[in-house]
Amino acid sequence: MKTNTFDTMLQSLNGIVEKQNGRVIVKDEGRFRDRIDGLVREAVFGDPEGKASARWLIWEAAQALGIRPASIQELYAARGRGEIDRPFTVPALNLRMMAYDSARAVFRAAGRLDAGALIFEIARSEISYSDQRPAEYTAAVLAAAVKEGYRGPVFIQGDHFQTALKRFNADRESELKSIRDLIVEAIAGGFYNIDIDTSTLVDLSKATLDEQQRLNYETCAGFTRFIREHEPEGVTVSIGGEIGEVGHKNSTPEEMDAFMAGYLKLTEGLTGISKISLQTGTSHGGVVLPDGTLAKVAIDFDVLRTMSEKARGEYGLAGGVQHGASTLPDSAFHKFVDAGACEVHLATGFMTLVMEHEMTPESLRQEMYDWLRVNTADERKATDTDAQFFYKTRKKSIGPFKKQFWSLSDGAREAIGASLEEQFHFLFDQLKIAGTRDLVARHVHPVEIHKSPSAGTPAGRKESVEGLSD
Repeated sequence: MKTNTFDTMLQSLNGIVEKQNGRVIVKDEGRFRDRIDGLVREAVFGDPEGKASARWLIWEAAQALGIRPASIQELYAARGRGEIDRPFTVPALNLRMMAYDSARAVFRAAGRLDAGALIFEIARSEISYSDQRPAEYTAAVLAAAVKEGYRGPVFIQGDHFQTALKRFNADRESELKSIRDLIVEAIAGGFYNIDIDTSTLVDLSKATLDEQQRLNYETCAGFTRFIREHEPEGVTVSIGGEIGEVGHKNSTPEEMDAFMAGYLKLTEGLTGISKISLQTGTSHGGVVLPDGTLAKVAIDFDVLRTMSEKARGEYGLAGGVQHGASTLPDSAFHKFVDAGACEVHLATGFMTLVMEHEMTPESLRQEMYDWLRVNTADERKATDTDAQFFYKTRKKSIGPFKKQFWSLSDGAREAIGASLEEQFHFLFDQLKIAGTRDLVARHVHPVEIHKSPSAGTPAGRKESVEGLSD
């Protein structure tokens, strides 16, 4: 790092923040909020030294203000012990686009409802195609919390840290190392919640349930041990497991038993998973029809209810996790609470809102479609209409067009943010997380964690992956 990068940044904030004994002191929070827009932009689009300095300053200022990345482990453990009797389902929000503006909308909606039980997340595949490494994503979320005056724990999660079956079969150790490396990077970036998805390794052709689930539970247990060896002092990372790959056959109680029996033997003496992801009939991103509309999804809420009750009653988990839900009709969301789901993952709907918003310039959309025609042509099936092709591939354009969306006019960004806020508010209300800030405060006590100014992910690191996100 250049010796003057950080000093220059601090000098520009003279009288607003100070560095004392290696710690950042926010002397004028109001003025700091006024300057946070420029700081987060530097954290995302600056040169390598500028990115590292801005990310460090955002992290440390957030620590000073009581805005701290945290694990949801203790809240979920309390639910698994039956100590929380009020029904609610935690929304886990994948912010693929305009992460800072989107997170601001989340915090505004949460503030209106006094909601605290919510998660910001990004999947392994999304990290790649949205061009958002963990340290950058965390900086955007924390900066948004500062901007909106939020206080308290902030749950940031690695979603679908998934084993890619083809790469696993071709070179097992290389694929496992890629995920271990991502875990280290994610934890360093403030992701104190990680969903391990080794459900891709389930082999339904095997004769017994134990054989079908064995590679799944063995690999998940290995990652659990690895996470426990690398989590910060005072933090118990919340880990999720998965028994049924989303988009495939629905999960059964017997499959849960087979997975948990093997997993618990291999993780004896460790804090294990806090929740378990299930397949109940959804698919990631929904299924698009030739006219561009989405096919109706038939979720088996009875499966979700039965499995969530079993997860809590027999294994002390918080419950079942639902993926692939953001394209459901509005009338469906309250049913997750009724079914006892502990968490629901939402992504595609927010991306769609941003891409199709009336304030998103049509010229920008057409530029993205032109890019997709050239760069994702090999993904187009002979039977695909334009609507189907663009719907399936448009997420691949997020990274290449990230700066254009961050650089929309103030009016466009405010309008998109307002629409997102209303969508988040609706979902939070339906999922019954209003009034959960006190509940979170009762169970979650995030530790204060400080970093070296030079800490962070080397700028420009990328990982080419294929995988799932909601």
